[in-house]
Amino acid sequence: PKRPRGARAHDGTRFWRGTCTMVAGELLQDHVRPGGAPDPGELPDLKEASPAEPPADERDAMLPGGDAAAPGTRLYRRRFAVLAVFSLYSLVNAFQWIQYSIIANIFTFYYDVTSDRVDWLSVVYMAAYVPLILPATWLLDRRGLKVTALLGAGLNCVGAWAKCLSVRPGRFGVTLAAQVVCSVAQVFILGLPSRIASVWFGPKEVSTACATAVLGNQLGTAVGFLLPPVLVPNTTQDKEEIGHNISVMFYGTSVVSTVLFVLTAIVIKDRPPLPPSQAQAVLPEGQADGYSYQRSIMNLFKCRPFVLLLITYGIMTGAFYSVSTLLSQMIMAHYPNQQVNAGMIGLTLVVAGMVGSIICGLWLDYSKTYKMTTLIVYILSFVSMLVFTFTLDLGYISVVFVTAGVLGFFMTGYLPIGFEFGVEITYPESEGTSSGLLNAFAQIFGIIFTLIQGQLTTQYSPLVGNTFLCAWMFVGIVLTALIKSELKRHNINMGKDKCALQAVSPRYAPSLPDGRLRVILPAHSNRSI
Repeated sequence: PKRPRGARAHDGTRFWRGTCTMVAGELLQDHVRPGGAPDPGELPDLKEASPAEPPADERDAMLPGGDAAAPGTRLYRRRFAVLAVFSLYSLVNAFQWIQYSIIANIFTFYYDVTSDRVDWLSVVYMAAYVPLILPATWLLDRRGLKVTALLGAGLNCVGAWAKCLSVRPGRFGVTLAAQVVCSVAQVFILGLPSRIASVWFGPKEVSTACATAVLGNQLGTAVGFLLPPVLVPNTTQDKEEIGHNISVMFYGTSVVSTVLFVLTAIVIKDRPPLPPSQAQAVLPEGQADGYSYQRSIMNLFKCRPFVLLLITYGIMTGAFYSVSTLLSQMIMAHYPNQQVNAGMIGLTLVVAGMVGSIICGLWLDYSKTYKMTTLIVYILSFVSMLVFTFTLDLGYISVVFVTAGVLGFFMTGYLPIGFEFGVEITYPESEGTSSGLLNAFAQIFGIIFTLIQGQLTTQYSPLVGNTFLCAWMFVGIVLTALIKSELKRHNINMGKDKCALQAVSPRYAPSLPDGRLRVILPAHSNRSI
């Protein structure tokens, strides 16, 4: 039945009808008038309404999107192709990162440079990421997944072909420049796992998908440990033969990179026609009106749990980068002439980590215990690092294989956990932005740890360098324990966060002294509205 403005319901409760725009915590002041002409619009019949529950049509209309029906969701088979192509070109990019460090002694001899300069072929990956991550995440938010993926795959391809021009003694500068191009490509790669998982995969598989995307990068590191010692063996002092072997490695990488660039252009799309989950369905298509990238960054830095996660993720991942870069030097210091075994130990480190990534992803999809899983894996990584450090010089190469495998299982298994935990506690902010900042801190800590540990290892011993990392990892455990866990995305998917915007019975709603209705919204509701 029609009621005028200011009409009373059957129980005497007074209602005002009007149009309002609300933000988190705002009152319905200046949006309604206590008097006025009758309104020809219709109000819902409240005779059968529960005082504790709003009418169904009112409740549904107040949900993000304004429709009575829940937004449609669907999973597409294309998501597996998108994930596979991304994982493969991420693999090639990671391979190009570590291919120099694992045979550092050969490149030192071939280019007639110091080991410190060869280390910079790895450090440049980390150094390029820090200043470029903000433009890269801005591009991801503004132009979408496909443009960002094409830039990553394209630059990866260009850098690979540029390395083919550096196969001459004395052309270290050329190979360094080519590595810089590959490092820029990495900026458009490392932040995508969370975005691909969230945009393409359902709530019961999103953590596993993210872990698989991260796994592709780790598999590239594993291949980088395995293939270079085989393709460029340390069996000759003939620079011409060494150059031929390096050419085989560089040209092979270039061909694979080119094929993957073409596949990226064909397969990867910004998003599916219908969203895969309710958490994606309630978000605006593209960028909402008034969206500010700078404001999003500020919101993330105002989130204390996320700031703590930035530091702890940076410590753990930076330590992993440092160990990966200096692994060959650590092994060779205690086991001379074991170049191939050093590569195999690196392979063991990463393959075990790949298993850890998948298991952790499956566990998170099953349990959603992000905080507890993060803390437990961090502690086990610290313990594994201690064992690796104090057994490295025992003289048994088989022991190093075992300890490196356990270390890799937990350290690499932590990477997707950090990504997904970051998305959960910062929802509904962009996954690309949160992942990008996590990676930026990882690169910063990676640079610092690699340079300091490298000097400690060279001037003193691997024991001193590894002990330095252990001390920082203990700090990471303490900070992880302080992170407050609030699973915002999970609550939306489970329907537990409809209070982000809900109708309340006027009879029990808190009101202002003059009788006007007070509506209170959680601060994180802005973007969903």
